[in-house]
Amino acid sequence: MESTVIERSLADVLDESLSAASDELYLLNPTTTTVEELVEVLDDDAPTVRLLAGEGTLKSVMDDFLVASSAADHVAADTLQLRTAESSTNTLVVTEAAVAALVDTGEQSAALSSDDEAFVESTYERVADRWEAADEYPLRTPPLSRVRSTLAEELGEPTAADFDAVLGSLETARGNGEGLDEVTIAILVAARNDELLYDISKWGEDVGIASKATFSRTKSRLEETGLIDTEKVPIDVGRPRLRLKLGDERLEGADPGVANVAQSMLAA
Repeated sequence: MESTVIERSLADVLDESLSAASDELYLLNPTTTTVEELVEVLDDDAPTVRLLAGEGTLKSVMDDFLVASSAADHVAADTLQLRTAESSTNTLVVTEAAVAALVDTGEQSAALSSDDEAFVESTYERVADRWEAADEYPLRTPPLSRVRSTLAEELGEPTAADFDAVLGSLETARGNGEGLDEVTIAILVAARNDELLYDISKWGEDVGIASKATFSRTKSRLEETGLIDTEKVPIDVGRPRLRLKLGDERLEGADPGVANVAQSMLAA
């Protein structure tokens, strides 16, 4: 028996596949778009997804903090497992009951599936063997839920709310010169709330976003472009610490404006 599920979007097809699975499913050779959509549709009630992809695919998609931090939440909840293997031709969803090939035309998406018992059993066994032989993907990005909660605890709700607002205004959060990465965002919202560089960088290192040295280098770059200023704050013992300040009045506006202004100034 063969069946076809056609939906408007890839996310809808993935959602249908998750709903049809029981305890777990394998997702083989997904595109970067497929991984992004999967991370978006997964929830706590979903079966465990064992995702097997090329290392390059996973590295590319996980360079986006928005995707990686959400994926880390799913990994922590055991609804997502990531391993690497050599890329193959087709994107497959494999369960103990069916095998489906995912097709995305850009305008519509489909799952072309078969539940032929012999075919499914053979495919499932081969995929399970590939999974056991594959290497776990080292996702080093911390879960977004932990990032949010610790930021609120360490630097206060206003800073955490600004961080969320800037993230929510972005389609991607990458450190590739085309957008704002998580360190840049953290420093900008810290400056918006007059926080100390020491406090935001210590939080970032403790939660696993980046080292204090990375925060310091990013601070210097943002200061050079005029996005932030700093002022020295004397302490009882040791060198003065630096309080972060916004360097452009346009950054004081609405939350989405922070990302827009920052991106334009960094690109100039």
